[in-house]
Amino acid sequence: MRTGAELGLVSCPGCGLIYRVAGGEDGQRMYCCRCGAGLHLRKPDTLARTWALLIAAALLYLPANVMPIMFTATLFEQRADTILGGVAALWRDGAWDIAIVVFVASVVVPILKIGVLAYLLISVQRGTTLRQRERSHLFRIIEFVGHWSMLDVFVVALLVGLVHFRTFADVQPGPGAVAFAAVVVLTMLASMSFDPRLIWGRVPRTVRDRQA
Repeated sequence: MRTGAELGLVSCPGCGLIYRVAGGEDGQRMYCCRCGAGLHLRKPDTLARTWALLIAAALLYLPANVMPIMFTATLFEQRADTILGGVAALWRDGAWDIAIVVFVASVVVPILKIGVLAYLLISVQRGTTLRQRERSHLFRIIEFVGHWSMLDVFVVALLVGLVHFRTFADVQPGPGAVAFAAVVVLTMLASMSFDPRLIWGRVPRTVRDRQA
């Protein structure tokens, strides 16, 4: 199959209008005449940007799970919970269904997203042509489920806003919540900066103007 880049075709990321270009990869700066968005055969510096965001997310993932995500104070006890500690507490209290949802959304999904993005980056850099359709499906899946990792952050934000009864009960966010939110945001930005069209082939060095 011939790619759009090989045929000298580029689509506008803003409105989807198709253009035919001539010259090098991105020989000159181009803009859409309809919406004004920048035109690129492939996202500029996509691999470097995605690697940088992904490495930053991986470095923050450890403190996000080790440091407390929430501090709870009541008349009877004071407790600092990590993500896994909260999952274990929910399981002990009999809320095993909620524990599974939180574990999948807050532990499994970020790990899988980091691992899948790293796999896609390595396969693109090595020029692998195997299982291109499956890799495209993997990218769509992690792009869709990525924002669900914010579940823990939403729960902490709700509890901080609702549970505030001074000496009776109080909930405060911990440093782990900030680190975990940063992990989720960085992985979302990494998936946005990755150009999935590279799975199907790199941009040729010379793109000639061709007739349809």
